[in-house]
Amino acid sequence: MKLIYSPASPYVRKVLVTLKELGLEDKVEFVKVTTSVVDQSDVLAAANPLTRIPTLVMDNGKPLYDSRVITQYLVSLAPSCGFYPESGEARWDVLRLEATAEGMMDSAVNARYERGLRPAEKQWDDWVDGQMKKVHGALKALDGEAASFGDGINAGIIAVASACGYLDFRYGDMGWRESYPALAAWYAKFAERSSMKETQPPA
Repeated sequence: MKLIYSPASPYVRKVLVTLKELGLEDKVEFVKVTTSVVDQSDVLAAANPLTRIPTLVMDNGKPLYDSRVITQYLVSLAPSCGFYPESGEARWDVLRLEATAEGMMDSAVNARYERGLRPAEKQWDDWVDGQMKKVHGALKALDGEAASFGDGINAGIIAVASACGYLDFRYGDMGWRESYPALAAWYAKFAERSSMKETQPPA
């Protein structure tokens, strides 16, 4: 397999943490690229018509994209891990948790692009505020659930950790821990896992 990635992406981190937790790193060739909406990587475009990271090229040469698709494929290679429960309420809980975290990433990344890529005179403050309102909505929901996370790990938990890590990376002055203490306490412990420490985005 070949993973086309950029270490600053929270979606990439989610996949990298999953790889480490499943012990699949040695089966993957890592191809680091620099890409953005306005300056797209040719290497990435050749593998993925949407030019989005991460993109996983399977051994048969076919690409997979969208981090949720990639993580489900990786989990299929280690089916006993239980990262996606097969059925019942537990499955839907994990998928909902993953979707909440992915939505938080989407809004945080969109706000970052607005501030970091769009010319200052064209930036839309109300749009950024709307995106960050979604981030806070997700944080509030996750804070209400954090006590149930315990020491467990699954695809939803990994996604939540990756989303929280992105806020630390791109929104260091946001102070989300003070407003969402239960989530902060859980994340502080989860962030000590080697898979999290080894996938921290560049300073």
